[in-house]
Amino acid sequence: MSKTRTNKEKLYDIIRRPVITEKSMMATSLGKYTFEVNMNATKVEIAQAVEQAFPGRKVKKVHTVYMPSHAKRMGYHYGRTASYKKAIVTVEGDPIEELTAV
Repeated sequence: MSKTRTNKEKLYDIIRRPVITEKSMMATSLGKYTFEVNMNATKVEIAQAVEQAFPGRKVKKVHTVYMPSHAKRMGYHYGRTASYKKAIVTVEGDPIEELTAV
């Protein structure tokens, strides 16, 4: 059984949300888009999910980064933020308007 997920319903299990920061918005002019993805998603699965989510776009490269949790404090209470995996996807062709309009 193959581990590659290609079903439409699995699409948003792989791509959770776009990461909207100053740095990621500046990279959109270069055709690079940043997404928070599932911790177990591979680069191939991420590329397939982006191509399905935004038809007509071809994925050139996928870079993945594990973002560690950080210690946070609210008064006397200590806790940690959630760790997550982010993917920086380089897309060929036209820009993705849904993400650049933010």
